[in-house]
Amino acid sequence: MRSFARRFGVLIYIAVSACQSDKPLAPLSSLARGAQTGSSRVILPSPPAGSSTAVYVGDSIQLSSKLSTKRKNPITWSSSNSLIVRVNTKGLAVAAGVGSATITASNSTGSEQWSFTVAQRIASITVTPNPVSVAVGATVTLVVTLKASDGSVLTGRPISYQSLNTSLATVSSGGVVTGVSSGTTSVVVTAGTANNIVTSTIPVTVGSTSPPPDTGGLGLNAALTRAFFPPDNPWNTPIDTAAIDPNSAAIISNIGLTTSFHPDFGANYNGGPFGIPYVVVTGTQARVNVSFDYADESDPGPYPIPPNPPIEPGSDAHVLVVDRDNWKLYELFAAQRLADGTWHAGSGAIFDLSSNALRPAGWTSADAAGLPILPGLVRFDEVSAGNITHALRFTVSRSRRAYVYPARHWASSDTSSLRPPMGMRVRLKAGVNISGYPASAQVILRALKKYGMIVADNGSNWFVSGTADARWNDTEINTLKALKGSDFEVVRMTGIVTP
Repeated sequence: MRSFARRFGVLIYIAVSACQSDKPLAPLSSLARGAQTGSSRVILPSPPAGSSTAVYVGDSIQLSSKLSTKRKNPITWSSSNSLIVRVNTKGLAVAAGVGSATITASNSTGSEQWSFTVAQRIASITVTPNPVSVAVGATVTLVVTLKASDGSVLTGRPISYQSLNTSLATVSSGGVVTGVSSGTTSVVVTAGTANNIVTSTIPVTVGSTSPPPDTGGLGLNAALTRAFFPPDNPWNTPIDTAAIDPNSAAIISNIGLTTSFHPDFGANYNGGPFGIPYVVVTGTQARVNVSFDYADESDPGPYPIPPNPPIEPGSDAHVLVVDRDNWKLYELFAAQRLADGTWHAGSGAIFDLSSNALRPAGWTSADAAGLPILPGLVRFDEVSAGNITHALRFTVSRSRRAYVYPARHWASSDTSSLRPPMGMRVRLKAGVNISGYPASAQVILRALKKYGMIVADNGSNWFVSGTADARWNDTEINTLKALKGSDFEVVRMTGIVTP
């Protein structure tokens, strides 16, 4: 089952503050007025000797030395690291790689030096979701991915957000869009610094009201008549026509081509139902305090935990609670009730089920990937109704030290690009014949083709999660074990976040 890991730190800067020193980095705008943005090559005039200057890979700087060259006294140019900045005999320096280097001009009269810090130039910006749909009073978090011309993801660049009509929608410095009143507007996302600024304009539609409260049942594994999250949420987005990832075959092979698909839920194992149960409560359910092992990445609560909630058997000990009236989801990992009536857990997360808001970048949740658990479970009420309209949750034994939208956290030390990152999505191949399966199994198989499943935790390979429910027909559900890893393919991934 799960191997829980602490986060590996990721910093995303939303605003820029200048760090002063004796010799501050000179912004590019002070060197070349009107210089180009994007991935264009830039030729800069010489900064003064003794300065420290920030440039981008591909930039050229024509250095100018004040050393005397009279009496046949030529200047010799050299670089402390030609892999970072190289220089020719005429003093033309070219930024060749990421890092820092010093260029020196010298002859018999003395020497001069220029220091350079080189970064990758931002070549593209992608913002998700795009466009944005949000209800009045609800929120959506924008996820910004910056890439260099070689396709690598860039982090640590300043990002700012601006709403073009704050009477309709506002946006925070962290990219959280809040619906104010009905209408359409746009949010402009700007990333980078002088000489390398990229922008993206995101249409925003604000609906009149949030959806009505759920009118489903209460209690253990109660039927829910309302979808988790808005229709454009990643969990609810079909991927049956999406492109296949270039590394799909290798990643599937590493998970296991001949390994059987395994429904990790059912009615009877060791004398009772197995899987992950949940409970539905009203908005008046009493709240209790919860302490956490990983408090810095947990939502403090309090949590509306009923007196005897269902707890997942085993070390994961998940507790999942749906507040039906306020339409919020509360999830705990490694939960235990203490003698004084309070609760302790490894980690905990609260999700507004009317919003597309994500966890902060680098944060876990009650799941390793920083995702909610319940929206990815195979539920009895959906299967019995004949339709699942969302992606499912599954585990792999060896994940990558990386995550991809909508995940927010990794849980591995393996940096291989051929391992699955948290948040990776797979789907059942369109050509897999499902006609011979029982009707209940076909409901799940259709969802696997249309919505796929998302890597959410470390565990056994190809284990798909569902509810612990005595109503399952284990004989029918177990027919899914006929599937093999080779029946799946990886949906194309963009914006993978790595250390």
